[in-house]
Amino acid sequence: MNRILHRLGHGAAARPWRTIAVWVAVVVAAFGLAGAFGGTTHDDYDIPDARAQVGIEQLRAHVPDGGGSTAQVVVHDPSGATLDAADLRGLLERLHGIDHASYVTEPRISEDGDTALVTVSYDVPMTDPDLVGKNGYDPLVDAIQPLRDAGLQAELGGELPGGTESQMSGTGELAGVIAALVLLVVAFGSVVAAGLPLAIALMGLAVGSAGITLLAATMDVSTAAPTVATMVGLGVGIDYALLLVTRHVEFLGQGLDKREAAGRAMATAGRSVVFASATVLISLLGLRLGGLPVYATFGYATAIAVVAVLAAAITLVPALCGLAGHRLLPRRTRTGRTRAARTPLTARWAARVARRPVAAALAALTFLLLLAAPTLGMRTWPQDGSSNSTETSVRRAYDLIDAEYGAGANGPFTIVVDTTRADASAVAHQLAGHEGIAEVGTPVTTPDGAISVFDVDPTTGPADERTSELVDQLRADLPDGVEVTGTTPLFADISGMLSGRLWLVVGFVVAVSVLLLAMMFRSLVVPVKAAAMNLLSIGASYGVLTAVFQWGWGGSVLGIDHAVAVSSWIPILNFAILFGLSMDYEVFLLSRIREDWLRTGDARGSVERGLASTGRVISSAAAIMVVVFLGFSTEADTVVKQLGFGMAVAIVLDATIVRMVLVPATMTLLGRWNWWLPAWLDRLLPTIEAERHETDLPADGSDGDIWDDFDTTGRHTPAGV
Repeated sequence: MNRILHRLGHGAAARPWRTIAVWVAVVVAAFGLAGAFGGTTHDDYDIPDARAQVGIEQLRAHVPDGGGSTAQVVVHDPSGATLDAADLRGLLERLHGIDHASYVTEPRISEDGDTALVTVSYDVPMTDPDLVGKNGYDPLVDAIQPLRDAGLQAELGGELPGGTESQMSGTGELAGVIAALVLLVVAFGSVVAAGLPLAIALMGLAVGSAGITLLAATMDVSTAAPTVATMVGLGVGIDYALLLVTRHVEFLGQGLDKREAAGRAMATAGRSVVFASATVLISLLGLRLGGLPVYATFGYATAIAVVAVLAAAITLVPALCGLAGHRLLPRRTRTGRTRAARTPLTARWAARVARRPVAAALAALTFLLLLAAPTLGMRTWPQDGSSNSTETSVRRAYDLIDAEYGAGANGPFTIVVDTTRADASAVAHQLAGHEGIAEVGTPVTTPDGAISVFDVDPTTGPADERTSELVDQLRADLPDGVEVTGTTPLFADISGMLSGRLWLVVGFVVAVSVLLLAMMFRSLVVPVKAAAMNLLSIGASYGVLTAVFQWGWGGSVLGIDHAVAVSSWIPILNFAILFGLSMDYEVFLLSRIREDWLRTGDARGSVERGLASTGRVISSAAAIMVVVFLGFSTEADTVVKQLGFGMAVAIVLDATIVRMVLVPATMTLLGRWNWWLPAWLDRLLPTIEAERHETDLPADGSDGDIWDDFDTTGRHTPAGV
């Protein structure tokens, strides 16, 4: 691989316009194929393993046009006057005229008469193209607009409006890109060098986006998957390009010509980038084990984005660096006004940590464990109207329903009774006396007589922990042949499934990542330690998420006006992405440390020198990734907000407490034991070499006799070891 990467970098820098032309052709072809054969994203919320899915399938089979999406319309007179019956009749007529509206309930009037609640049922799910986005939302807005014009408050709530108002605005992405550019200028001291990583990441993302569109033509891809893919792809794309450009600039500063600098940057840093991306892809594969089809599409879409930005990084970076030449160097370097060399801050810091490794490790460990402690009380729940911003109609509708009808009216249960196995009237009577039930509807039997259906309102809201407990209790108490279904019971099933699957995903991702690192670094201690530290930083980020969102500590800064549960989607999704991203930094750092260790045999010194040589680029890369993720945390959608904020916190902790304190402290304590690998395991494991030192690379790109003191097994034996 060393020879291939060197030749790739050298050749791209020697013929930059040819490389750029190929990429332009690839982009044009990708978008052409996406336009001709691509599909549209489509959510699939059918969960075969969920108990609520049984009732949904019964509704689809026996209720004419049943099992589709729903929406709630709430009308309120702010003056407190009784609503005019004529206004409500006009509303019902307009709602009946909406395409795919199969059933519209009669208005449910509040006790004081100033509020009415109407439910609209559709004959297709909210994922149907005719309802996606504004297609389904705008007709509802048109139906309530006359009421608003008359001075009444009319709001939209429920499933369909909730999904529409949660869509991305794109402002967060733009803010993250601008902030990343500013940080790159500060890091490089050159506008040209700063623009390269960002341009390359965006080029890779363009191809990745086209790839996701083509993927959507072959399978259902979640509407949120491109957002997650963009978030991760932009972050790692800038990181990979930043590492390569930094190495290229280092070699230029040593006096190498631009072609050789590009070749050596690819043969050293490029190797780390390739294997770092492999750890990200392995982590994304773990999402397939989450048990939900939507998780698998998150993994596939994000993997496409990562592969695209990786391809852009290892080809376009040397090409553009070849074009830019010495303009990548800071102005003071080009003009000969160099400063006297001084010990980097990271080297001084590493030396300080190495002098007191026990105290440093204990302090860092205690801090991370304290941050992680709130995770023990984390409660997860999918997003509902209560977690939206008060600026949205869905949240205002939720609050009106809560105030006028009770919190449970925001998430009614649908009871499906198999008439051959149970009596619907008896079931309704049983539920009327059940603790936790506030309202019971009248059973309606389907035309074929197979099932009877009615709704019940719990006394608690959808996100209340007692509501999930009530679902389980009802299923245990009701006779056979009765199913408790609807959006809220389905969400309860999803939340339970994801909690149970979390450890399966964690086990797979950790095991495969440890195996890959063991092959790369020929060590058993380093991979296990790296996995443990990554779990610590991720656990600490979960704790901060719990404190901010579930406890409400500082949530107002993120636009959260009250405490909300952590989204059920977050723990597995954040873990799979963050574990891969954290391993990126681990590979970058350990590659340099091992490189120095192999050359010198100095266990303690290699840690200090490795941290000194990578500290600045890792810190810069982490800072850029953090601002990109924080940009996404400004979006209105609570799930995206939690995803962006949680990943930003984890990256901050990983790049500071873990990489700058725990890693040097523990590696100093372990010394040569860092690189211990049992002989039997060494023989079994394939060898994947980590980054080699640039001074050992031949100018022609051949592997040659790079290290003369390798033994016959391919392992390097430093002097004195």
